[in-house]
Amino acid sequence: MNERPILFSAPMVRALLDGSKTQTRRAMKIQPTHFNPVGVPRLAQSVGNSEVIACPYGQPGDQLWVREAFAFTDAHMPRYEGSIEYKADNKCLAVSCNDLIDVPHRCDPRPFEGPWKPSIHMPRWASRITLEIVSVRIERLNDISRGDAMAEGCPFPNMAKGDDPRKWYAELWNAINGPGSWDKNPWVWVVEFTRHNAELCGGTSATNAVLNGET
Repeated sequence: MNERPILFSAPMVRALLDGSKTQTRRAMKIQPTHFNPVGVPRLAQSVGNSEVIACPYGQPGDQLWVREAFAFTDAHMPRYEGSIEYKADNKCLAVSCNDLIDVPHRCDPRPFEGPWKPSIHMPRWASRITLEIVSVRIERLNDISRGDAMAEGCPFPNMAKGDDPRKWYAELWNAINGPGSWDKNPWVWVVEFTRHNAELCGGTSATNAVLNGET
């Protein structure tokens, strides 16, 4: 099993925590030039084959640890070295010897307002979300189905049977990748995953459930 980091924005972190996001699409940095007889790019079965493509995010069974915007804050608790707060939901965890520790009460009753550290700077030990890859495939961006658009974390449950959630996803893609990027219809990696609960020290089962998005 291999482990790699992956970045998510605050809205997508919230979708991961509430269980509505089980897929992510990422544009292939090098668009494929080798195809099988039915016109689909050939995926690598082993790294090093120059005629096929290896997924940079891993293969089924590999894990992705989530990087998100965060801040090291003053816990105001003598027992601990400090605290870490997550921008997505202002969740606060105490820190001791690079371990995340759940505590019964918020470290500081005042929500942290910044400045936040960009997700790219999050160290591995500070990550609270781990994803296990279930499947990997490649497809054209515009070929996303309604069901897959919902699995990308669509925040409007009524879209499952009403308005087309693909319109929401197209707007999200353009917001992240730049205006007009949806219309370019690139080949993308489609990574499907399940979420693992965080390994937290201390706290109660009830508060751990809250932190893991189970309530």
